[in-house]
Amino acid sequence: MRNPVHPPVPGSDAAALLQKRALVGHERLDSLRPGVPEDIIGLRRLVRESWQRSASFQANPDVAEAPLAMDRDELEECRRQHPLATIMPVIKKLLVQPSHDSGLLVAVGDDVGRLLWVDGDPVMQRRAEGMMFVAGADWSEASVGTSAPGTALALDRSIQISGAEHFKRSVHPWSCTAVPFHDPDSGAVLGVVDITGTETAVAAHTLSLVEATVAAAQAQLRIERLTLAAAVKDKPRRRNSAAASGHVLYRNSLQLLGRDQALLSIDGRTVSLSARHSEILAILSSHPAGLSAEDLCTQLYPGDGSAVTLRAEMVRLRKVIHELSPDAVPESRPYRLPVELLPDSGQVLSCLQRGAHRIALEIYKGGLLPRSEAPGVVQLRERVSHLLREALLSDGSVDSLLKYAELPEAKYDVDLRLAVLKLLPPRSPKRASVVADLERIETDMTA
Repeated sequence: MRNPVHPPVPGSDAAALLQKRALVGHERLDSLRPGVPEDIIGLRRLVRESWQRSASFQANPDVAEAPLAMDRDELEECRRQHPLATIMPVIKKLLVQPSHDSGLLVAVGDDVGRLLWVDGDPVMQRRAEGMMFVAGADWSEASVGTSAPGTALALDRSIQISGAEHFKRSVHPWSCTAVPFHDPDSGAVLGVVDITGTETAVAAHTLSLVEATVAAAQAQLRIERLTLAAAVKDKPRRRNSAAASGHVLYRNSLQLLGRDQALLSIDGRTVSLSARHSEILAILSSHPAGLSAEDLCTQLYPGDGSAVTLRAEMVRLRKVIHELSPDAVPESRPYRLPVELLPDSGQVLSCLQRGAHRIALEIYKGGLLPRSEAPGVVQLRERVSHLLREALLSDGSVDSLLKYAELPEAKYDVDLRLAVLKLLPPRSPKRASVVADLERIETDMTA
């Protein structure tokens, strides 16, 4: 098979050839750039493209260890606050326990590639410490280059990476299979589940096993949420029962993209906010350390803001949030959010930072609160839009660029369409519609 999606069967001649070609590719890393024919590098296409992203991130293939992203206290807090903690018993039963004597490791990471749990064969765990494949380490593509956990997150799909296909040379003795973990309600990426070990870690049955485990864990998370919802309905005063039980089942979120009134979700309960409250939370969610009343007024009101008006708005906003969760009510002096709130705009920026522009485009539903004139919102809107556009122009596929072109903000984007024409083959049927778009733009601009 030419350019296979998954590595060949371990131990086969094809698998040996793949490793040989990958090692040759490592000798030619300096030639990696967009447009290099894949037969020169001799890699599977998804690996070659991942190497190119890794090189653009300036990941160093000769640094043996992955960077440590969290100390012990930060790790424990992140585990405690993450919805994946709830379904770890499922993963332990289906993957971790069988791996203890099989020469395999099981890792569970968050949505930005930080490993939260690493367990399995004790001997392999000690060996893996040499490359910092440990809880708290950052295994995103931006940090370590191509690996199953980081690349699965970058592409939002199941990935198998074999031996020398890893960007970092210290990882060449290892192989791994990883599957993204999606929120069963929203579909957002919550993290990744990975099996790492010898060449058996990329066997076909390994991929099926991890995918089945992730499906079972996602179903369990959904069951936990339904059980919680039933309990809250029976006892409405215990709205914070998830925290009381020690479990965090939801990611508190704020949907801002492509809408004039934000949707706020806390502890699985959702409310539509007024335009002004949407602006306040958009600004506060991008300043986790908080803002003084003066600074918030400056970012909220286009002219001279009134602290009295701001205080009145905050009183009303606190009442709305109190109905969702008393623990989430904004604090004052400075104004700040006491709970982590993940805006969809922040998800887009996080995806772009790790090179996952395709996932970013899926999340991006349009401009952030597009009708808002609040200075802080305008600045955030322009930043998200600019960074997404630049990432797509730099590394986006034809399909990604065409999807972006459908957004209102790209209606008159000539450079975007010229970039599509450069990527399309001369005889592609898609060229006609792009040319027609350019003619429409020229007509509209000269009318």
